Amino acid sequence: MKTFELKILTAEKTFYDGPCESLILPISDGHYGILADHQNTIAAIVPGILEFTVPDEGKQYAAISNGTFLMEDNQVLILAITAERPEEIDENRARRAMEEEQEEMLRQQSIREFKQSRLRIEREMSRLRLKRKGTYQDFD
Repeated sequence: MKTFELKILTAEKTFYDGPCESLILPISDGHYGILADHQNTIAAIVPGILEFTVPDEGKQYAAISNGTFLMEDNQVLILAITAERPEEIDENRARRAMEEEQEEMLRQQSIREFKQSRLRIEREMSRLRLKRKGTYQDFD
């Protein structure tokens, strides 16, 4: 299968930098798939599950926060606040963080604060789903 270059950068580290056969990103109206030679694109990423296929290694999964991706000249650059593999997620900590955000959301007074809390809750929900399920097909 043809490949393209994928670079996933977070605020803390380079999460992945190498060849990729396919990529599925969470966006506001669903999922967005990319294969080699895809048209140039830029879009926002929402918190969710990222799936990418690495040659000779198979499918890889990550819980990703909000961010942006750019596909240009057969190269994809993803900029996100966080990206975590299932083994990096502490399920109890993620559950507590989600519960705290849900409580905070009830106390929000502005629309902006409400939306920020909702994004943080979606991130924690994605982390929990990834940790519990482990495969992309199990998420729906």
